[in-house]
Amino acid sequence: MQTTDAATTETPESSINWAPDAPRGGRTVLNRILKENAAVPLFFAQTLISSLRDVGYNHTTSALCEHVDNAIEAGATEIRIFYRQSGKKGDYQVDAAVYDNGRGMDPNVLKVATSFGGSLTYNNRSGIGRFGMGMKTAALSMSPVMELYSWQEPGNIYSMILDVEAIGKDRSNAVNLPDPTLNTELRAELAELFTRPLGWPTDHKEQDLFATDAGDLAERLGSHGTIVYMPACDRLSSRKARTLGEHTISEMARIYRRAISGGLHLYVNNRRVEAFDPTYSMASARHTKALTNGMPTTSRLVLSRPIDIPVSENDTTRVSQIVAKVFALPIEEWSNLDRKTQKNDLRIFDGLTVSILRNDREVFAGPLPRLTTQHSVTNWYRVQIDFSGLLDEAFGVASNKQGVRMKDYVLDKIRAAIGSDITKLNDEIKRFHAEKASRIQPAKATASEQRANEVDQLHAKPLSTELTSEEQQQLDANLRGLAVTLKRDEETDEQAFERVKNSTYLIDFKHDEYWPFYHVDHKFGRIILTINTAHAFFDKLYNPLKELARKPAEEALEEGQAFDTKHVNEGPLVALELLLLSLARAQGVLGIRSDEAKRVFDQLRREWSETYRIQLTG
Repeated sequence: MQTTDAATTETPESSINWAPDAPRGGRTVLNRILKENAAVPLFFAQTLISSLRDVGYNHTTSALCEHVDNAIEAGATEIRIFYRQSGKKGDYQVDAAVYDNGRGMDPNVLKVATSFGGSLTYNNRSGIGRFGMGMKTAALSMSPVMELYSWQEPGNIYSMILDVEAIGKDRSNAVNLPDPTLNTELRAELAELFTRPLGWPTDHKEQDLFATDAGDLAERLGSHGTIVYMPACDRLSSRKARTLGEHTISEMARIYRRAISGGLHLYVNNRRVEAFDPTYSMASARHTKALTNGMPTTSRLVLSRPIDIPVSENDTTRVSQIVAKVFALPIEEWSNLDRKTQKNDLRIFDGLTVSILRNDREVFAGPLPRLTTQHSVTNWYRVQIDFSGLLDEAFGVASNKQGVRMKDYVLDKIRAAIGSDITKLNDEIKRFHAEKASRIQPAKATASEQRANEVDQLHAKPLSTELTSEEQQQLDANLRGLAVTLKRDEETDEQAFERVKNSTYLIDFKHDEYWPFYHVDHKFGRIILTINTAHAFFDKLYNPLKELARKPAEEALEEGQAFDTKHVNEGPLVALELLLLSLARAQGVLGIRSDEAKRVFDQLRREWSETYRIQLTG
């Protein structure tokens, strides 16, 4: 049998199929290993660093959060994020930087922190970070160069640089970091970020500068701090500082709301970030400024429930406690606010139904229909879940803290603990929505009632007959009693009586889960159509048509125009109501003449309603 000596086997360089822009130093190292049977490093630094640029952050803000996390861990009370845009339209360059006044790092720690996996708190789950990867991968995901500056005494600023291109050219099997460089001050390009207004915000009065000149800068930098600088960023969510800044403010105001509320001063392009609370339970959060005097400014705590969650699905002996809270928004008051305030200022409809926080830092905010529902009622309550780092695997938290992938057993535990409460809250909000949608302008017939009244005389079989004065008095007395049962919100007894007296067709609403979707009464010469707001017909067809009718007027309101009823397109809604009113009239007329017909119609209505419910929801 022929044998091959591995030590003498050569692999031709042509068999390496690397891309032309691959790191040259890495190719040299690989060739040396293949030809000379040299020791193989566990990591090819030249290619690893390039690969880590594609670690995959959702957006620029999520990458910068890695630096903010580190700053908070370092005890920072002030953090500033900078986006400097330069160049011409279509060819903008953006430099980014993050400053914090945390405790800083001495030269040895700085060197370790610049390495991948270098961490003084590796896998410590009591804080925010865990693995010593975030700062480097986040910076390099934005720029091919990361400059790191840190100091623990005034004027002694140590720096390290990670340059992807330079590392890619290194031909050594083991790529080692150089010693930190000592600087007495920040270089001019970087110092300008702290002393000059940035291009955005364009109104420089909105910018609270860190320092006014070089002398002031040295004093403001103080005895400790850290700066991560990413020049000439080539991988950003946007090429405009304004777009980047607005998104960062919006996201970080929510993600770090507890730190901000606790005293952290966070700035983006010299603009102070105010905490935004998606649960609306923080009295100091930004949303409170959008509300007028006397308006409730916070949500109502419905429940706060501790839940024991096994650290592992296969080991139920080790558990960690989470806290699930449910908050109900003040729907009665806030639902009457104009649409602009609801959408833009309060952000009620952003879909931030569930907020999940790990060690006080939010890692997820959004819809979670497996826990709540996909119905619009979820806009009016919030679920907040707090857990510790011990449950990272159970909640599926990735190393870059972008979202959660909750294990089924965790979700099942939470659902079992609060699911019935959420269902009850859903039902309460649905009932409120139905009652609000069913409210009709007082003392005035609806468009469909008016139309049906106007053409009633055209029917071959009239509903009313001539009455004597005595009969009319008796009828009026009966109508007064009927009007009390049909009185609308903000309508006086006399207004209700006049409306009922002058209308042959009347529409009313009732919320009853056991009723058919409509009901017909024929009393004192009046056809009364009652629509059931608890039936799926109301939720799936009637109310959407009503909202569609009002949409042009609401859009005009959002654009700052006055609400005008002429914008309301009630055509489809009126047609639907007339369909039901004509059905109610036919059933009323035929039912008067025959008790058997009345029983048949009643049975038909119930069977039809149940069939309709099943088809809409089953």
